Amino acid sequence: MPMDLKHVLGQDSIALHLKGRTKEEIIDELLAVAAKSGKVKDLVAARRAVMDREGRMSTGMKHGIAIPHGKTDAVADLVAVIGVSDNGVDFEALDQLDCRIFILTLSPADKTGPHLQFLAEVSLLFKSEEKRAAILASTKAEEVLKILTQ
Repeated sequence: MPMDLKHVLGQDSIALHLKGRTKEEIIDELLAVAAKSGKVKDLVAARRAVMDREGRMSTGMKHGIAIPHGKTDAVADLVAVIGVSDNGVDFEALDQLDCRIFILTLSPADKTGPHLQFLAEVSLLFKSEEKRAAILASTKAEEVLKILTQ
């Protein structure tokens, strides 16, 4: 059964107009949003998990999307943040294009199911050029949430 993204994402987990110009700055901004949720017990451990994963292989996908993620004991359940940047950021993407849409996920080290389900749902959404364009044009978190969950 597909995962309901509404269970994972809320308006407080969407950040528009990210300021970061580098992969690390973007990840730090997304982690700060995740930390505000109160669901991240240890920000340093969470950052280490994401950066370790990036070090093994970039999470820059195609079509301007990057999916930085990590497994860490700093979270009890899947935590996800969607970020949108007004400027492209080099995330060493597969298609060599800069990324503007970022989906950060943190999941408990001992649970793979929810993390994989979430990534599968999100990647289906982003195969749609129309949805990507709508997200990039959004001016409010509610709009992004609506695009992702309808």
